[in-house]
Amino acid sequence: MLHTTYISIGSNVGDKRAHLQNAVQQLSAKIGRVIKISPIYKTPSWGYDGNDFYNACLCVKTALSPAEMMTEILEIEVSLGRIRSHKKEYQDRTIDIDIIFYEDTIMETGLLVLPHPLAYERKFVMQPLCDIAPSKIHPIHKKTVSQLNTKISDEGMEVSEEVLENPNATKSFSRFNYIAIEGNIGAGKTSLATKIAEDFNRKLILERFADNPFLPKFYEDNSRYAFPLEMSFLADRYQQISDDLAQLDLFKDFIVSDYDVVKSLIFAKVTLQQDEYKLYRKLFDIMYKEIPKPDLYVYLYQNTERLLRNIKKRGRDYEQKIPSEYLDKINNGYLEFIRTHKDLNVKIIDVSDLDFVANANDYHKIVAEINEA
Repeated sequence: MLHTTYISIGSNVGDKRAHLQNAVQQLSAKIGRVIKISPIYKTPSWGYDGNDFYNACLCVKTALSPAEMMTEILEIEVSLGRIRSHKKEYQDRTIDIDIIFYEDTIMETGLLVLPHPLAYERKFVMQPLCDIAPSKIHPIHKKTVSQLNTKISDEGMEVSEEVLENPNATKSFSRFNYIAIEGNIGAGKTSLATKIAEDFNRKLILERFADNPFLPKFYEDNSRYAFPLEMSFLADRYQQISDDLAQLDLFKDFIVSDYDVVKSLIFAKVTLQQDEYKLYRKLFDIMYKEIPKPDLYVYLYQNTERLLRNIKKRGRDYEQKIPSEYLDKINNGYLEFIRTHKDLNVKIIDVSDLDFVANANDYHKIVAEINEA
């Protein structure tokens, strides 16, 4: 399970922007997925007479506990040149990293106090935090970050023209205007598409799962309900993707979806009788000509054993009886379609041994593979 955390970073020694950027890089690699980064604020030193600080705040999704996070943060600070002194007074530092919120956790140990006990008094924390989480409610003071921020004077703060880059948002990824994430039932299409949309600030198109009256019936009686099921899915997908893409500019908006209309053809070839499939194919070809095609088609391959575990875990009643043979046929159908359609720009990624939802490193591996496509 991933937890939402908010982290403050600051530096007032040397190349301050570089120190902050290095901190962001390491937090991304060792703590979790960086979701948002505030602007950098130039701030007078607080509590002592020292150099001006650069300060910023991050929102990070992490699978670590608060204690694990703090341990990693202390190691990151040391690696970036932080030298801690036993003196109680404030000092200049290359990097300062603090956990402000970890969900709504309230705790106090020898290692860590949550929420950060002084954050709500510090403009250099609350202002950048307000930029990325104005509605976050302080679990002790029961006020939003925005409300707390308005009560603190500006302290001579000013926004820097320098910015911090999200380490996930590589420039090479932006060469794709429209990416479709595909895969078998339970492969993780929606989870990956959602993550990419968040990290790369892309428009997200998710397949609408309106209650399809034919779906539960199909799993009970395949032969009887296969054709009306596939026809209804084709109509819904065609209408949705046509409507959604009509509202967007493929040359200006960056789009990621968790399906492509071609999945209709793949499933139909597995489920329909030969004569039904011929009729279906004629209708599909007419519709398919009218739909914009993705620049990159990513196929997530999961082995059947892992697919069955994922299906069981998400707990949809009508899916629990899906036989492994059916999933094998769908996998083979996708791979055959990819093999025979040389005009598609396809990237196959084997995610059978990856957990890109809980493991940031696994997610970064997948993003790197997409970048290399």
